[in-house]
Amino acid sequence: MWVWFHKLGSPPYFFRFSGIVLPYLAVACLLSLCIGVYWGLFIAPPDYQQSETVRIMYIHVPAAMFSMSIYIVMALAGAVTLIWRIKLAELIAAASAPIGASYTFIALVTGSLWGRTAWGNTYWEWSDPRLMSELVLFFLYLGYIALYYASEDRRGAARAAAVLALVGLVNIPIIHYSVEWWTSLHQGSTTRGTQIAATVHPSMRYPLFIMMLGFALFYAVTLMKNTRSMLLASERNNAWVKEVVSQHESP
Repeated sequence: MWVWFHKLGSPPYFFRFSGIVLPYLAVACLLSLCIGVYWGLFIAPPDYQQSETVRIMYIHVPAAMFSMSIYIVMALAGAVTLIWRIKLAELIAAASAPIGASYTFIALVTGSLWGRTAWGNTYWEWSDPRLMSELVLFFLYLGYIALYYASEDRRGAARAAAVLALVGLVNIPIIHYSVEWWTSLHQGSTTRGTQIAATVHPSMRYPLFIMMLGFALFYAVTLMKNTRSMLLASERNNAWVKEVVSQHESP
């Protein structure tokens, strides 16, 4: 396992490996999202209380869940950056940040739209701990991006941004457990598999799982594509990059 981990940390090996698996992941991502969206919007029944507005769940829940998951990946990659100084980890963290910020923004917007009907005609409640901690997560993503691109010394900026990512990791359990620790407009967490199985009817549960898979695959595909582009830019003077470029330029 350690041999495989070491090989995957090699930029040339990662570039070749990602190039092989990317087409398959992209097809799986497209199928998952198409099936999930069609099933969730047109086949799944409306909720007996929230009616058709419950369909926002198929976007909001995966976006909110992966807004936290991606930040954890980014923080772990930041730890690897600080401890072992692996360049690929720096790039994975940097490539994850815009995706995580996008997911967090989607979670905030869809949550506000959903909340307007569920909470009594209000889009936002400043006293709600889940909303505020999710907003803090969005600013952490933006802060990471700003810090990483603030300096031309990318490796030094990556280490500074890694510290921010690790410090901000304390916000993740706050988001997750906020509905249990404080009074909140949100219902209890339903993102864990056993809770979904117990509280969500199968007719809604299955398209929700498919959408979660689609969001996860979209993250994987986008992460690999962004990381590959960043690798080519950062390693442009190395022989393996020149070989890759020559292969693409040759007729």
